[in-house]
Amino acid sequence: MSTDPRAGQPAPRSLLVDVPRLVTDYFAVRPDPADPAQRVAFGTSGHRGTSGAASFNEAHIAAISQAVAEHRYRKGVTGPLYLGADTHALSTPALVTALEVLTANGVHVVVAQGLAPVPTPVVSHAILTHAGAAGERADGIVITPSHNPPADGGFKYNPPHGGPAGADETAAIEGLANRYLEDGPQGVKRQSLRRALASGLVSERDLVTPYVDDLGAALELEAVAAAGVRIGVDPLGGASLAYWEPIAERWGLDLRVVNDVVDPTFAFMTLDHDGKIRMDCSSPYAMAKLIALQGDFDVAVGTDPDADRHGIVTPQGGLMNPNHYLAVAVEHLFARRDAWPAGAKVGKTVVTSSLLDRVARGLGREVAEVPVGFKWFVDGLLGGAYGFGGEESAGASFLRRDGRVWTTDKDGILLGLLAAEVAAVTGEDPAARYQRLTERYGAPVYARRDVPATAAQKQALRRLSRDDVTASELAGQRVERVLTHAPANGEALGGLKVETADGWFAARPSGTEDVYKVYAESFAGPEHLSALLEEAQALVAAAFERAGA
Repeated sequence: MSTDPRAGQPAPRSLLVDVPRLVTDYFAVRPDPADPAQRVAFGTSGHRGTSGAASFNEAHIAAISQAVAEHRYRKGVTGPLYLGADTHALSTPALVTALEVLTANGVHVVVAQGLAPVPTPVVSHAILTHAGAAGERADGIVITPSHNPPADGGFKYNPPHGGPAGADETAAIEGLANRYLEDGPQGVKRQSLRRALASGLVSERDLVTPYVDDLGAALELEAVAAAGVRIGVDPLGGASLAYWEPIAERWGLDLRVVNDVVDPTFAFMTLDHDGKIRMDCSSPYAMAKLIALQGDFDVAVGTDPDADRHGIVTPQGGLMNPNHYLAVAVEHLFARRDAWPAGAKVGKTVVTSSLLDRVARGLGREVAEVPVGFKWFVDGLLGGAYGFGGEESAGASFLRRDGRVWTTDKDGILLGLLAAEVAAVTGEDPAARYQRLTERYGAPVYARRDVPATAAQKQALRRLSRDDVTASELAGQRVERVLTHAPANGEALGGLKVETADGWFAARPSGTEDVYKVYAESFAGPEHLSALLEEAQALVAAAFERAGA
């Protein structure tokens, strides 16, 4: 990917979003349901869009909220719905719309005190720890576009298992919502915010304390406090800001928040690789300010606006590559958590580093390889079949110390504090732990490339089968395995993965852009990696030609 010359530099005023216009468009712009780009569309992380483009507006959120209310009724979900939102400019207006519709449908909604922002993992934790009447189940909604630019909005549903909704549920909600979008306001039950708050169906609760108090069930925070690990935190203007000081006080940690600014323009950010404002805590460009402070702390942590992703900065390693940190986390957790089930597996997506496979073999553990999307880890984490689930995009969660489920959605706060636990227990920088792993298992090099693709080509990539790969060699090595479905659950990858002894590539179409993504990793060095990328594109191009795409 090309890098903008302004990457890593402070965001100029000319790039700041016009918040009043953005919010006005949310209420004033009416989407056209005949335009596919303006309909409700649930991707791997819910519905996303922006108000000026008529893809995230009041009509969308009202329709989705009505659909969720009906869906949960049909599924017999009678407990409260935990409603959270991050700090993007469109999140609060969308939260109000959702409250007005959900309560008009008789749904009991739990929100944070003062309608404060709530991180994604806190909603998942609240659903899973909900103690209601016998047989009562809770669910949740998080209004967030994750680390996307400031003009974006997002809306995702978490059913009673606490994690991202699966394809069947999102398809049902999407279909209902688009029907209401087509019909206009008719059929959508709604009341004013004043009436909603007076209805007795809205409970404002302290959602901070239960999550913070429970963290010791998943982490060795006493060891972190005893070792005096110096922790720096940049919430990147997001929903986790209100959680870090209570964490420090409750667990006696030497922790300092280095950025306490919440600003919907995110003007404090440095520009990402493409010159855009993006709160990506795995990007060295977006994390430039925290990286500059790496010598001030033993471990520094960044989280994105809804705190489902983590960025780990250390004195020796700077910002750790997400794949590198996941390998360290797996090695540490499975060696330390004696109460975890003996058969608990290491969960990873097909585009996550194969170093995790090598580490798992060294630990005597099996790997569960699933398609891209955290929803594929939900059942494994819920039942203890997976001790850990992680994605190369810096999202992960793991079990409590006693082997029970913690969250079934990504938890950036948890993974950030785990880095402090690693430093406390081992006495080493997490980056040094990674170097030890490479000395034993090999040092991989990893890359991702975006390749232009038409809609027909992306569809052809989704339909590829093993028989479409005729090559017996890849980058000078024998092809050992071709995958179009995930080994762990047999679900379609929406693309393919080709493996050799020292490397692999995976190709899958983008859901939002006119490109397909090529991921590749080599344990034989940068030149081999380059060969993998080039031959991967040639192999996919040949498949396109055979398909007439």
